[in-house]
Amino acid sequence: MIIRDVNLETVCGITSRLPENVLPEFAFAGKSNVGKSSLINGLMNRKSYAKTSSQPGKTQTINFYNINQALYFVDLPGYGYAKVPQSVKEKWGKMIERYLRKSKMLKRVFLLVDIRHEPSANDKMMYDWIVYNGYEPVIIATKLDKLKRSQVPGQVKCIREALGMGKDGRIIPFSAETKQGREEIWELIEEEAGLKAPGAP
Repeated sequence: MIIRDVNLETVCGITSRLPENVLPEFAFAGKSNVGKSSLINGLMNRKSYAKTSSQPGKTQTINFYNINQALYFVDLPGYGYAKVPQSVKEKWGKMIERYLRKSKMLKRVFLLVDIRHEPSANDKMMYDWIVYNGYEPVIIATKLDKLKRSQVPGQVKCIREALGMGKDGRIIPFSAETKQGREEIWELIEEEAGLKAPGAP
């Protein structure tokens, strides 16, 4: 997709009312240091529109980015950051759950995991939670450029097994540095947003 227009349209805090959007929504979940902002910026062709931070746990809101007046990227709060008090983590959890249950336009949830490591207990919990709420998450395995090419199939298999995914579950390796995986992610988004016919080039 050619990105013509990006607008951070809505920012929802813990007590905010969720927007009732009429365009398809694609949500991104992942622990605090997994490269979520870098992925979103890479997909939007923007260097720093989604804020990246040296301080994990900075995203404390649900951010809705309007892309080309055609769809929304929904940036969910990062999870699993140890320095955040348990009470705050619980509020974030309730906020994410409220969104997953109430959004009428959510088409797909992307769950980000670091391709270099076996998914954590928090990753597994988030995966199961997304499935419980009725969505089949697509896994984006970030930081692909940190591995040798020969290591990738083994790590993808490790992620699949650790999360308890079926053979049909989709895992897309991605690098914010090289942009490998970007086109595959966009193809899926465009198809599910109804912007291109299934199987169309």
